[in-house]
Amino acid sequence: MAGKSNNDATTSEPSNEVAKTSAADSNEEDGNEQDGQAIEHIYSFTVKLPHKPGKTKIQVSTQEQVQDVRQSIVDQPYAMQYTCFHLEHNGERINDFVELSEVPGLNADSSLTLVEDAYNEKEARMHVMRIRELIGAAGDRTDTIHGIEAGLSLHDSVTENTTSTGAAAAAAAGANGQSSNGVHNNIDNNIGEYQFEAPGSINSLLPPHQPPAPKAIKSVSLSPWNPPPYHLRTRGHLLYLVLVTNEGEQYHITSHVSGFFVNKSSHNKFDPFPKQGPKNLSAHSLLVLMQKLSPSFESSFQSLLEHSSKREPLAMFQLSNAIPASPWLVPAPSTSNPEHQPDITRTQENYLMAGTEGTDTLRDWNEEFQSTRELPKETVQDKVFRERLTSKLFADYNEAATRGAVLVARGEIPPLNPTEGRDAQIFVYNNVFFSFGADGVGTFATEGGDEAARVATGKDVMGVKAVNQLDINGLFTPGTVVVDYLGKRIVGQSIVPGIFKQREPGEHQIDYGGVEGKDVVADNEAFQSVFEKLSGALHVKKHTVWDKEGKSHLLEGSVETKGLIGTDARKYVLDLYRITPLDVPWIEQHYGETDEEKTGANRKDYPHRMAVLRPELIAAYAREKLREYVNAELAKTAEKTQEQPTIEDEPKTNGTTDKPVKDEATATTESDDSSEEKKDDSSEEKKDDSSLVKSDEARKDATPEQPRVDVSNFTFTLNPDVFAGQKPQSDEEKEEMDKDEVEVRAVCTYLTGQVLPHLISELNEGEVGFPMDGESLSTLLHKRGINIRYLGMLASLSGTDQPRLEALQRLAVQEMVSRGFKHVINRKLRNVPPPFATACVAHLLNCLLGSNINSKPVADLDASLKGIYPDAEFDFENSTPDSLHAELVEQIRLRYRYELKGDLVESGKELQMLREISLKLGLQLVAKDYVFVEAKKHTNGTNGVHAALTNGEANGHLGGEGKKKKKSKSGSPQRSASPCMAKTTQTFQADDILNFVPVIKEASPKSVLAEEAYDGGRMSLAQDQKELGQELLLESLSLHEQIYGILHPEVARQYLQLSTLYYSMDEKNAAVELARKAVIVAERTLGIDASETILAYLNLGLFEHANGNSEIGLRYVLHALELWKVVYGPNHPDSITTINNAAVMLQSMKRYHESRIWFEASLAISEKVSGKNSVNTATLLFQLAQSLALDKDSHAAVNRMRESCTIFRNKLGPEDRNTKEAEGWLDQLTQSAVLTAKREKDIKSGKLKRVHFTSGRSNGVGSMGARPQLQPGQSSADAASGSVTSRRVGEIDNRNIDELIKYIDGAGTEKGKKSSTGGGVGGKKRGRTGNPKRRTAAVAVV
Repeated sequence: MAGKSNNDATTSEPSNEVAKTSAADSNEEDGNEQDGQAIEHIYSFTVKLPHKPGKTKIQVSTQEQVQDVRQSIVDQPYAMQYTCFHLEHNGERINDFVELSEVPGLNADSSLTLVEDAYNEKEARMHVMRIRELIGAAGDRTDTIHGIEAGLSLHDSVTENTTSTGAAAAAAAGANGQSSNGVHNNIDNNIGEYQFEAPGSINSLLPPHQPPAPKAIKSVSLSPWNPPPYHLRTRGHLLYLVLVTNEGEQYHITSHVSGFFVNKSSHNKFDPFPKQGPKNLSAHSLLVLMQKLSPSFESSFQSLLEHSSKREPLAMFQLSNAIPASPWLVPAPSTSNPEHQPDITRTQENYLMAGTEGTDTLRDWNEEFQSTRELPKETVQDKVFRERLTSKLFADYNEAATRGAVLVARGEIPPLNPTEGRDAQIFVYNNVFFSFGADGVGTFATEGGDEAARVATGKDVMGVKAVNQLDINGLFTPGTVVVDYLGKRIVGQSIVPGIFKQREPGEHQIDYGGVEGKDVVADNEAFQSVFEKLSGALHVKKHTVWDKEGKSHLLEGSVETKGLIGTDARKYVLDLYRITPLDVPWIEQHYGETDEEKTGANRKDYPHRMAVLRPELIAAYAREKLREYVNAELAKTAEKTQEQPTIEDEPKTNGTTDKPVKDEATATTESDDSSEEKKDDSSEEKKDDSSLVKSDEARKDATPEQPRVDVSNFTFTLNPDVFAGQKPQSDEEKEEMDKDEVEVRAVCTYLTGQVLPHLISELNEGEVGFPMDGESLSTLLHKRGINIRYLGMLASLSGTDQPRLEALQRLAVQEMVSRGFKHVINRKLRNVPPPFATACVAHLLNCLLGSNINSKPVADLDASLKGIYPDAEFDFENSTPDSLHAELVEQIRLRYRYELKGDLVESGKELQMLREISLKLGLQLVAKDYVFVEAKKHTNGTNGVHAALTNGEANGHLGGEGKKKKKSKSGSPQRSASPCMAKTTQTFQADDILNFVPVIKEASPKSVLAEEAYDGGRMSLAQDQKELGQELLLESLSLHEQIYGILHPEVARQYLQLSTLYYSMDEKNAAVELARKAVIVAERTLGIDASETILAYLNLGLFEHANGNSEIGLRYVLHALELWKVVYGPNHPDSITTINNAAVMLQSMKRYHESRIWFEASLAISEKVSGKNSVNTATLLFQLAQSLALDKDSHAAVNRMRESCTIFRNKLGPEDRNTKEAEGWLDQLTQSAVLTAKREKDIKSGKLKRVHFTSGRSNGVGSMGARPQLQPGQSSADAASGSVTSRRVGEIDNRNIDELIKYIDGAGTEKGKKSSTGGGVGGKKRGRTGNPKRRTAAVAVV
């Protein structure tokens, strides 16, 4: 389909679909409180077309621009051929860039006329490119930044049924009834044989085999006669094309200002004038001309459209506002689809895009960035347009800068200063300035050299992003991107005007901050006001610094943060890598002169001195100080009345949001010092609603007698130049510096003494979602303000016998090893020529992961090529498993201060380690079963559902009473799609590394407007203002889609959050729709096996089950479990919830025996993670007892319920509600078992015939509900805040047996479904797997 245009055209779809769920409620209130802002109206009008069908109707919004209407028109199936046209209303041409509300007289009864325009060369080139994409002639492209299978989505293949995909999958994989992506389609007969303990299978990451798309034509390309000669340009000739139809006919076509026509040229003769024929061989659109020339074109084109329509549209659209995610495992080249086909136009696309001069794609990035920042933001429409343009601009710049960085890394761009050393060379390409992330000129000589420079570039991007997010008027930043590729770090920045200007003698190159390191300091007063705003937002103290002559300068920011007045008179802020203070204790303890007598972690040999604190930590500590200030003020006031009300002193260390403090300050203060930092609300309505919500909260949270505190006098700032080499001159200055140092040390102590231990405690108690992989662990640490250098401390503090902490320690060690490997291989790759990069990576992977196969691996090098690169370094050849082990142990000790003992890679975790390394280095490997241990069979892991054995540990000791285990019929099942590795002496070959994808760090800000709308919607729902809340949520969704475009990571997260909110509001259809979009967008932008993608799949499965589609929901859950095994391995601590949800789905499908097996597996993991006598285990025992009763195993059900009752009694006491409920169930199940035994006895004696009961007390069981999965690091309280109804979760179901039996048999009443005890999905209790002690456990993922 049509690439970007389709992406944009679907922008309004989700909003319109989801809006149906709340239309009835919102229409009652009219929801028109947006006084002072233009109200959006949706209506339809007619567009008259010059060709069949003659007219069409388009649904539009008054806030849309005319160009959006154009896009909607060309996305209609019968209007695809139009690209060069304009719209007229009442005979007047309409400007494409005005809003519809500004067109005079345009309303629902109006009609627009589409008028075809004359082409120019650019329009003709764009038309040809669009038509090529429409007819599927564009073929495959080899892109420098988009990897193999970039933007892949597996969603459609997960739900394909056996009849539609079985044959294709079998043909591709040699397996029967098994799809190549690892999720088995015929799950009906094999779900009970799922192997929970089996390792992950790479098949779950592979796309299914797809038949080739129908071809509408054989080829369309530029003619060798291009470009038109001068005398024909003057006659309107633009391009010459060659078309080959499916019938084998070849036509030479002229692109003219009037359209396209067949000419008289051939390959040997040039005659570009119209060819005479029996029929008209010309048309305004190339698509129409193709229909005239090829009899089979129309039917083939229709088949192509039908072929494309079978897939989810979101899975096919090209990404325009984000770089697509590239999978780390891809099919081998011989089996890839589509195969590399000959297409001469691939080499001509640069000409089609950029023209003969190649200037169409050149842009002045800096001017675009700054002029966009200067756009007005007075109204909502202004803000939307500004943020939308900003998002698109950052996306375009990030892509352009990444392309240039790849070329720089590969040595394909000449430097501007070729006489300088390699690390000091600079480059300019596509108006982007590039430099290496190394200390080429000695700037960081005293800070750690190249290591410090590398860290500084990453911190600079983070600082630029923070400033961009603050959006301070009058302060500008250059576009900044950091790219890691082939071991090199390249920084790409937009060119600030005047930065290369030669200044007059005595004039500084920099206007504010350090000019030459710290020796010369400039303090231009012009920067005082803007830096004051910046420092206030970042908690930076106004402080004194000294130059080399001892002269003092009063600066608002760090001496390293520089200000420059460009030749465009704008104030630019540069070098933002030190916007927070240094981690003083860490530097003192680990950095300095190496003491040879000290060993291990005590050596002061940390690689650099750029150990700064994270902004999230500073924000969290500031909130803590505010809390202390307010409590102190309240205490002073309360002394008069002998009362001392205080704010609940709850640790707030997550560093993710300041909402708790905002609510607190609202209830107890008159003003907030951070209010001036907040952005304007999106509308006056939102301001009124916000104040209403806040006042409601104040009334609820504060008693009438509670005093109010003015926090306008509260300040908290830190000196970023503490411990940074500053030398105070006077005693007063030294005293002030000492005070600043005490404050900074307090923050550092807060990090190591409170934040880190508190996080470990939360993870141990299961209060927050457990991370799945290195990325989710890093994200969790960063949100809490914890630097990655504390991984070693995290691992040390987790070294206990607690199962959850043991899992955390294994994950932390895995992350340290993979990061250490990244540093080692980057150092070796840096000076390796690109043709040898794959051999280098393969050899080092063999040393790390393949030493069990070959203890002496040999690098696979082409000796004939080595002579071509005399200056290259090939020292990686000398690496051995032992030397690499020593290097990695040293790297881990050096960077994380952790003494690693034993194996680097845990047995059975080789695949997970390979994945972590591949993601960090941007590797794309051949998808095959890599052999890591000699005894390992070629069929690595299992696809789960077709597993031949029920896992003994998970099921045997739990439900073994009277049940025989199923035996394997034929051993392990065949693998699909990925070919088994041939016998080899080494695990990895150079040919296994197919591609290197650049790893990018960028600085694009988030949309403030969209976030405000979402927060307002949540607050309104929390205040039981459902109509207003839903309106704001829909507005937030619409804003996300408009600003980011649909295919963007932020939109994926918004879909996921909104789907959970709608699920909690019992809007199941909307929840499913949004969750499905969340899955697809997350797959394409974050990765098919990203932790957020897995969570999206888990929630989608749950929502489908809630909507009555349990079988489809189960497929999603199974796919997520298979991905989970690849990402983490089996037995993830949080997989208890997922497996329990799957058991509930099976139970709702009346597959009681399989459900029992899955409950047993969930219990087995709980016993490992929480212990056999924990309350969690007791709750699962309770559920298992109910499942056993459903499976007609009364004896086992009584035993499990007795165990549950005993644990509840011992842990919670005999009077606890859970204990009493378990005792009641135990009595009923015991009676049921006695009656069943008596009946069986009577049947055996012939006194009674066997009767199959479908209801009655003898089969009394409970009904368990499913609940969404917590995101890594998400607390149960945060999740619960997403719910708009107060439901008890983790409780024992107190319905009687008859009601539960009727419910499971499908006879539940609406009253039963919506009862308070059976609230949630379909009357079932969500969250039954939660801890009964935590009655506010999570019911939603937010």
